[in-house]
Amino acid sequence: MSNTKTYNVAVLGATGAVGQKIIETLEMKNFPIKQLKLLSSSRSAGTKIKFNDEIIIVEEAKPESFEGVDIALFSAGGSISKVLAPEAVKRGAVVIDNTSAYRMDESVPLVIPEVNETDIQAHNGIIANPNCSTIQMVTALKPIQDKYGLNRVIVSTYQAVSGAGAEAVEELKDQAQAFLAGEDLHAELLPVKSESNHYPIAFNALPQIDVFQDNGYTFEEMKMINETKKILHHAELSVAATCVRLPFFTSHAESVYFEVEEDTSVSSIQATLKHAPGIVLKDNPQKQEYPTPLDAAGKSDVFVGRIRKDLDDHKGYHMWVVSDNLLKGAAWNSVQIAESLVKNNWL
Repeated sequence: MSNTKTYNVAVLGATGAVGQKIIETLEMKNFPIKQLKLLSSSRSAGTKIKFNDEIIIVEEAKPESFEGVDIALFSAGGSISKVLAPEAVKRGAVVIDNTSAYRMDESVPLVIPEVNETDIQAHNGIIANPNCSTIQMVTALKPIQDKYGLNRVIVSTYQAVSGAGAEAVEELKDQAQAFLAGEDLHAELLPVKSESNHYPIAFNALPQIDVFQDNGYTFEEMKMINETKKILHHAELSVAATCVRLPFFTSHAESVYFEVEEDTSVSSIQATLKHAPGIVLKDNPQKQEYPTPLDAAGKSDVFVGRIRKDLDDHKGYHMWVVSDNLLKGAAWNSVQIAESLVKNNWL
């Protein structure tokens, strides 16, 4: 980054999967840091983490931890964000929150920099990072909306277990080994740790991510529905979602059906996405070329393929969207927001 000024940065949830990716991303992008403060619960305080050849000791997060902090990247759960984000703002920090705590708050911008970067300007100290599955879908939909209009979106997701945390990744490994050894499978985490019923994820598919709402949709599905409308500034957009957890480790995949307002073609949509920021088009059915979760793992882009016209609705199209849920779906997008704050002097 060209800005020569440096900033005091805090990462809350530094020992979690997303927190660790945020730290890696800050280092990889050479973010202009004066001092990096790593924060966590009391349980994880004292952990040592390497950053730019320096060992930093993780501290317990308290309100006073944010004294002198310019930018605070939060990824420690919604209830903690509700308590500590206002405390950080009170002390002069701008908070980029990676939980669902503030996403639908009308006074908080919900931002994907490739999609609605200028919304950042309206922040009152807190900027929300969208849900991982929303980020990749909306990044792919925005160029289509801009050029052809958008009337309807129906998405089915195929989501990696890392979206449920490091414990879920370990449970998948344990269950897979047990299954192959002919042993009983023990499930204690998925689909939702706090609920009474748990199902094995190994060699299985769970059509529930997060808790069910009164309308029959899960909270994850409602996040996708509501966040998509907010980010695209399209309150009337028809959106429906079915979110499914599958037994792989990294990257979410999505089958997205969308209806446009203007007549177009597959080749036009391909050309539009090929030149869109943050998108990699991988779409050649003749050569069996399309993105997969393994392809996308460890990469920061959103990958799109299998674009095809609906056979019954002349304004309907289908596409396949894949992205690393811990990178573009979380850490990378958070750091991009921080870069936008710095680049545009929006702090």
